[in-house]
Formats: sequence, C-alpha cells, structure tokens
Amino acid sequence: MQVILLERVPKLGEMGEEVRVKDGFARNFLLPQGKALRANRDNRAKFEAEKASLETRNAERRQIAEALATRVRDKAFVAIRQAGQTGQLYGSVSTRDIAEVLSADGFRVERRQVDLQVPIKAIGLHPVSLVLHPEVIVPVTINVARSQDEAERQAQGEDVLAERFDDDDEDDLDEVFDIQPAEGDPQPEV
Repeated sequence: MQVILLERVPKLGEMGEEVRVKDGFARNFLLPQGKALRANRDNRAKFEAEKASLETRNAERRQIAEALATRVRDKAFVAIRQAGQTGQLYGSVSTRDIAEVLSADGFRVERRQVDLQVPIKAIGLHPVSLVLHPEVIVPVTINVARSQDEAERQAQGEDVLAERFDDDDEDDLDEVFDIQPAEGDPQPEV
C-alpha cells in the first residue's frame, strides 16, 4: 500500500514522503496512530494544505522531547528486583517496568518510548535508549539491583557478584571439602 508519511518514521522515511509498505503495517500501525495517510489524490491535496501545521506540530513535539532529553540524558535509574546469588533475576525487567521507574522519578515516559531489544534478566548496569521523538533518542542507564545499598555499590563500579577470598579462606575451603593434591601435582610448602 502506498502511504504519505505525516511524520518521520524510523527506517521508513521523512515527513511528506510517499512510501510503499505492507498492508497490515499501514492498517494496524501507521493509519490508526496518525503517522500516515493512504496515498491518493484527495489525501495528497489534504497533506499539502496541512503541511505547515504538521511541521509546526512536529517542531513543538520535538522541542518538548528535547527539553525532557536534557533532564534525563545519561542518568541512572534504580530498579530493585529479587535475584539469586548468581545475579539471575526471578523474572525480568521489561519496558513497562522501566517506564514505571522513570515515572516514579518524575519523568513522564510511556513504555512504547523505551527501546529495549531484550528484557533485562540479570542484575547490573544496563544501557537503554529512550525514543522521546523520532528525532530525539536519549541514552539512560538502568541499575538493576537486589537492594538500594547494592545499587549504590554497583553505581560506584563495584562488582557485587564477585566472590572475594583471602588466601586463608581458600585453605579453609580445602579443609572443609578435604581436597588433596593429585599425584604429580607440586606439593605446597608447609
């Protein structure tokens, strides 16, 4: 189906371009969301008549998105979730969860504006892009942790999953598990 784009659509085209898309994409996404019109003589004339107002509306929406982008750019947001000892989450962090975390911090973002390729399934710092406007994409960091204290330690760069043993602790483990060196292994000096 040929459509006229009413705004910039990533990987498709700029405002005013006529592009060919699959019928289902046009019927289910572009047309209902007001992002395009069917390409016919009447709609071409309608687009030309409304082009100035569409450009003005697009500029206003971009300006609002840029204002939000300056406030949220490169910030880290904390999501507290339950996880096992290995850092694997009991569940995952999805676009809905990220939108709720940002809303709790005072930033109004819809879940469809969160560009998350795959759900987050482990604790740690995860980069995420927010598509606030087709022309305004801003990076943020989602800090997934088991507690607020752990989130603060992760933010400082500490690896909260790393096991830290002293040399004495390794000897204690050898005694607990009754580990004996195999034949041919060098014997430790006593």
